[in-house]
Amino acid sequence: MSDTESRTPSWARPVPVPEHAAGAGRVLRAAFAVATALDLGSLLAGWHLGHVLAKPLLMPLLVAYVITRKAPRLLIAALLFGWGGDLALLFDADPAFLVGMGSFAAGHVCYLVLFGRGKTHPALGGAYALALVGTVALLWSDLPADLRIPVAGYSLLLTAMAYRSSALGLRAGLGGALFLLSDTLIATGVADWPQLPRPDFWIMATYAAAQYLLATGALPAPTQAYRRTVIQD
Repeated sequence: MSDTESRTPSWARPVPVPEHAAGAGRVLRAAFAVATALDLGSLLAGWHLGHVLAKPLLMPLLVAYVITRKAPRLLIAALLFGWGGDLALLFDADPAFLVGMGSFAAGHVCYLVLFGRGKTHPALGGAYALALVGTVALLWSDLPADLRIPVAGYSLLLTAMAYRSSALGLRAGLGGALFLLSDTLIATGVADWPQLPRPDFWIMATYAAAQYLLATGALPAPTQAYRRTVIQD
């Protein structure tokens, strides 16, 4: 282990992967795309079984892909917590909704730690703060009373994650924004607001894109991965 690696926290170190994993990575990324297309197509067609079968595959496939790209452990944890939220939200019940929200919240904490203290634009922070206050204020009276505080707390954490994601660049920043949009669509449904046609399709489309952009935006650059290999050699 190099001196640089010895000073790196364990959660920030990449998971060791076999050499020549690029081929497997391409297959896994294609499998994620196929599973996403199957899920979205099922939602458009109103085929519930297809959604139930495809949705649980998304995050494990994305996790497997990022592992082939030497993903930091915190990124893997964030995606696995997202998977837990995905499974919980397959059940139409308030307790499952709270469990799912808690799992996603844990994933956002992982993302926040992973993003570190990189620079972000203050104006963007102001825009996200206004969006948070405005959305919670508008939704508050229409949310079930027992969900108001949990939703407000989760919204604060989610907005912080979306804002801080921009520290990793445009790709991750767009992923954070799409995650915020996806969960806002869920919240408007819980508040019984008028919805777009096929709301589940838009929720899953923005969510799948968000997780992919966040995950690939947080991966080490190929030159960095190469440099680590050379140092170790």
